[in-house]
Amino acid sequence: MKKAVEIKDVTIKFPNKIVHDKVSITIYEKDIYAIIGKSGTGKSTLTRAILMLQNFQGSIKVFGKEISNADEDTKNEIKKQYGVMFQAASLFTSLTVGENIAIPIIENTNLPKQLIEEIVRFKLSLVGLEDDVYNLYPSELSGGMRKKAALARALVLDPTLLFLDEPTSGLDPVSAEDFDNTIRELNRLLGITVVMITHDLDSFFNICTRACVLGDKKVLAEGKPSDIMHLDNDWIKKVFYGERGIKFTKWNQKQTLP
Repeated sequence: MKKAVEIKDVTIKFPNKIVHDKVSITIYEKDIYAIIGKSGTGKSTLTRAILMLQNFQGSIKVFGKEISNADEDTKNEIKKQYGVMFQAASLFTSLTVGENIAIPIIENTNLPKQLIEEIVRFKLSLVGLEDDVYNLYPSELSGGMRKKAALARALVLDPTLLFLDEPTSGLDPVSAEDFDNTIRELNRLLGITVVMITHDLDSFFNICTRACVLGDKKVLAEGKPSDIMHLDNDWIKKVFYGERGIKFTKWNQKQTLP
């Protein structure tokens, strides 16, 4: 398997705090890779380092290219392969959905207006939104629809790496499952590599192919979700076998069905 992102011995420090101490993980092409851990373990900080928004020591390679010492042209080429969806969707309330999604195209290309509109409408259909959503404002959408609109914007420049920050946060179970299914289908159809920060354990088991657990400034575990949940670690035990453990009992039973 080819490596999409290789993080090796990465250390990230703030003035009075070490967030990561020689962290190493590998994300392979076509992975749906989850970064999990309790609050304050630096999940977003590590993602920001990959996005070149956070200083770090060590090595981060994206599709084989080292970003720590790359020149601006190389960094810009790598950034063109990124799509990012923020936790709160972050749509501009004064713009229609279509105008929101078109922003990256307008900023990065010289395509004619008609072609931009066609691309935007196609991306809306790709994430499962009806065409009439194009002219609506974010305030007229449900939470799940806003998330999908933000996803369409993240996909509008055809990225090979898609970063999702708590994508199902705030959604009801049905909308969350629908969003998960959309991500899985995009991964299957487009071969896009997905990196997601999540606390949603349904997403963790239902769509993620690999994951890492951050804690104590290090990587506590990395591997398949089904392997991670059985590791002998206090935090992992609390998450998977605490008050919400019945969810995972059911999940385990489902895996044994013929």
